[in-house]
Amino acid sequence: MIAIDWGTTSFRAYRLDAHGDVRDQRSAAAGLLACGGDFESVLAREIAGWDDPVILMAGMVGSRSGWREVPYVPCPAGLTEIAAGLVDVPAARLPGRWLGIVPGLADHPAGRSPEVMRGEETQVLGLLPNLPGAGPHTVCLPGTHSKWVQVQDGCIVSLRTAMTGELYALLRRQSLLAALMPDAPANGVDDPDDAEAFARGVAASAGPGGLANHLFGVRTQGLFGQLEAAQAPSYLSGLLIGHELRGLQVPSTGAAIHLVGGSALTARYARALALLGAASVIHAEALTARGLHRLAQARGLV
Repeated sequence: MIAIDWGTTSFRAYRLDAHGDVRDQRSAAAGLLACGGDFESVLAREIAGWDDPVILMAGMVGSRSGWREVPYVPCPAGLTEIAAGLVDVPAARLPGRWLGIVPGLADHPAGRSPEVMRGEETQVLGLLPNLPGAGPHTVCLPGTHSKWVQVQDGCIVSLRTAMTGELYALLRRQSLLAALMPDAPANGVDDPDDAEAFARGVAASAGPGGLANHLFGVRTQGLFGQLEAAQAPSYLSGLLIGHELRGLQVPSTGAAIHLVGGSALTARYARALALLGAASVIHAEALTARGLHRLAQARGLV
């Protein structure tokens, strides 16, 4: 089969063998924003030469702005419930193939706003066989919109979202604070990592005043020489991640937090968790293909 991780800005394809192991993989800057609505042509181009009969896609390709909107499956949900929500998509340019899109998940907690995710659920499904025992387990997938997922007995029980990555990018590039910092790297991911400044930011998140007040402190510390320009991005990162962890009361969970994502970002979250007294375990982010293979098996496609 072919497993596709298709997001707003990225496209990743994995060719899997019968055991779900990756035989080949490709990536392209062919996310939703670059497709012009012609998803079928883009897919045919990007997997040219791969003739596997099953193609299963996850991520924002199933959103309202994607190829086809696939309804959310409500939490709690496990492999069986998510597999039952797969939606097949006809594709004339790919004759003889079965194409499907994975549904996202929705959580409607009492007294709070609804929560949703698309794509991360396949990473969690890929991670589940590696988790010790029935749980409960807390899984964090840091990123533009960090997802905090509670898992119990093989089911995704609940989820919460923090827009930490997006806030960092906006403040780093477009706010008053940006004028006090070195120019942001073009790729958006290679900011310097000053461990001491990051730790100071995490510690500052515990102080009185709240996030809005603490953010202004990034500027005033720079004005009075308490924070060097080169340190400011790391301090800001620590401040925002610290507020995320404290706001979600993560350190009070006790058990180790399972982190899934890119190495640089998960390392920062692990350091922040350690500073707040919480243990963590880092897992490689290439779990989507494994999760998609498990879904295809559950649906009887492979």
